[in-house]
Amino acid sequence: MTEQRSFMDRTALFVARGLGAGLFPVAPGTCGTALGALLAPWLFLPLSFPARLVVVILVFMLGCWAADRAEHLLGRKDPGEVVIDEIFGLWLCLLPFAQVSTQGLAWAFVLFRIFDIAKPWPVRQAESWLPGGGGVMIDDGVAGLWAMVVFAAIHGV
Repeated sequence: MTEQRSFMDRTALFVARGLGAGLFPVAPGTCGTALGALLAPWLFLPLSFPARLVVVILVFMLGCWAADRAEHLLGRKDPGEVVIDEIFGLWLCLLPFAQVSTQGLAWAFVLFRIFDIAKPWPVRQAESWLPGGGGVMIDDGVAGLWAMVVFAAIHGV
């Protein structure tokens, strides 16, 4: 018998999976980050700094809810198909930058992936700072902050 999911459950999974990017069978986290990079020039970077800050906060809050619900629905802690955290982390990396070239966006992508995968201090520890979906989101936020610092240093900001 197939389980019927509510509209809110389907919405949570759609958001958590990054509009479906997380369902890619190989490297779903990289696919989620790529989606964030593709959307950034249209939905994020053109905004003013205060608006980008609000968007990052809203993506974090929405991601906490969606990731928490996805963990429950999928029966796993931090399932690989949950990639809203990668979008959040990349956009956090890009937050202070009003203008980013295509090359700069590629650098931000690579730097974020390095910090997200390597999980240097305190990225790995951040997973336990918040319960459920918050823990899923916060470690990518810390990885995004690391990437932001390195990205700013590379670009002389």
